Amino acid sequence: MDGTGPEHPLSTARSKPTLALDGFLASIEGRAFRIAELALGHREDSLDTVQDAMIGFLAYREWPEDEWQALFFSVLRSRINDRHRRNRVRRRVLAVFGAVPDDGDADPIARLPDPAAGPHEQASRSDAWRALGQALRSLPRRQREAFLLRELEGLPVADAARAMGCSEGSVKTHLFRAVQALRTKLEDWR
Repeated sequence: MDGTGPEHPLSTARSKPTLALDGFLASIEGRAFRIAELALGHREDSLDTVQDAMIGFLAYREWPEDEWQALFFSVLRSRINDRHRRNRVRRRVLAVFGAVPDDGDADPIARLPDPAAGPHEQASRSDAWRALGQALRSLPRRQREAFLLRELEGLPVADAARAMGCSEGSVKTHLFRAVQALRTKLEDWR
């Protein structure tokens, strides 16, 4: 016996946290993508941002599991802000050289309708998603973060406050203002 097989106590101890981390990341990836897509408005940027956040989150794998959700969304928030900055710089550089950035979705498969939904339902859902995304992106950053973490992700106020790095009262204030602004922006859409 060489001490590296599955019966070795160290290999069992290492696999449990790895399995827990894998399970956590698998459970959160869809929600993280939706948040990133609403915040960024671009599928590929959202996928890259979620992947970057998951890689960045690995630094916290030794932290208690009950803190992972708030920590992950803090990392995701940071990566979304980084992507906004990179995109802003990219647009400025391209504008200097007279190039226009491609905001279209180049993936033809992404443009296919959902087979479970009819054309009218698909168009309505797509329009609603686009309107919500535009309205969210027009909010101030902190209001957008509070809305995404509390309403879309369903984090408790305390976890959202930890993820945003602010007080619980601040989260409530930002959320209230975000909801008011979204109601105003989306009332004509209905």
